[in-house]
Amino acid sequence: MGFDPWNPDFVAYPYRVYDELRREAPVSYFEPTGQWLISRHADVNALLRDRRLGRSYLHVAGHEEFGRPPEPEFQEPFWRVIRAGMLDVEPPVHTRLRRLVSKAFTPRMVESLRPRVRAMAGELVAAYVEKGGGDLIAEVAEPLPVTVIAEMLGIPDGDRHLLRPWSADICGMYELNPTLEAQHTAVRAATEFSGYLKALAAGRRANPGDDLVSALTQIDELTEDELVGTCVLLLNAGHEATVNVTGNGWWSLFRNPAELARLRADRSLLSTAVEELMRWDTPLQMFERWVLEDIEVHGVRIPRGSEVALLFGSANRDPEVFADPDRLDVGRADNPHISFGAGIHFCLGAPLARIELAESFGALLDRTSKLELREEPAWKPGYVIRGLRALNLTATPA
Repeated sequence: MGFDPWNPDFVAYPYRVYDELRREAPVSYFEPTGQWLISRHADVNALLRDRRLGRSYLHVAGHEEFGRPPEPEFQEPFWRVIRAGMLDVEPPVHTRLRRLVSKAFTPRMVESLRPRVRAMAGELVAAYVEKGGGDLIAEVAEPLPVTVIAEMLGIPDGDRHLLRPWSADICGMYELNPTLEAQHTAVRAATEFSGYLKALAAGRRANPGDDLVSALTQIDELTEDELVGTCVLLLNAGHEATVNVTGNGWWSLFRNPAELARLRADRSLLSTAVEELMRWDTPLQMFERWVLEDIEVHGVRIPRGSEVALLFGSANRDPEVFADPDRLDVGRADNPHISFGAGIHFCLGAPLARIELAESFGALLDRTSKLELREEPAWKPGYVIRGLRALNLTATPA
């Protein structure tokens, strides 16, 4: 089996194929998506920081110049929302947006959220353990980061159930060659979410509260589209990866029971364990960039107008960087994984994600004497954003 992102067996375990790619074809062209696959850590890390590449090309060229067909007209509402957020733009627009939003994510601001995150994680885990377990993803992994980001944004309690489905539907567009149905679903979700946020922002502009949407409405240099795009990005990025790290991470620990026992015995390993779980089974397997000027990687010329697919999951198992990379080591001290990216698009919410993960894993370890699998979990069909459909466990109270 070669690189096949639509094959369930590959999605379940892509790492053997990554080994072959790194060893034999660190730069290879993948015809079905028209992308150059980049598999080694050094190359992925360098290209993330290389200003000759961008998340978008529309600031320097039109679709025709890059040999791309124009986007279907029905997708316009989706791209209007997505391209107004900082992830899909480049400097100077990116610089301005990131500067404005980063004020809400200073280390001090994020650390001040820890007691609230700890309390939320404790409540969710207590309810989960009291009923003897269940689907960890639906009952703990999803509600925690969604609630945290919803509280930051100031989304009313009664509306929060809308956020996760909108986010999941929007993220469907990021998969490789999404089906027409997935495209229409993503457009509908983006349209509904955008309309909701515009109405919410209008109310907060008139009567601001102590929340991020209110703060954003007071910034004159932020357009309405940019405000909406920023909020959508914060929700999607603020929980999608955290949910999958939680699910993938516990599944990784169950497959490595000695490391789970080690973590139970020594809670000081929690922070290194969180980093290692992100490395060992990476939630975002691929990050795509456009080539804005000709580049050369390992003697292979990649021309302007090409798209590169940076394989995070492969880079995080590179033996040139990680000792014994296929071994899960919850105490791994030297761990320069790139699960949060690098360069100007490095994940703004990384410190918050680390707090959520540490508090969630810590609460589950503290409040249970044993967690056991009820059934082997199945992977969702997506490859780019990779996670489990469910993780059904039996929880024995501590």
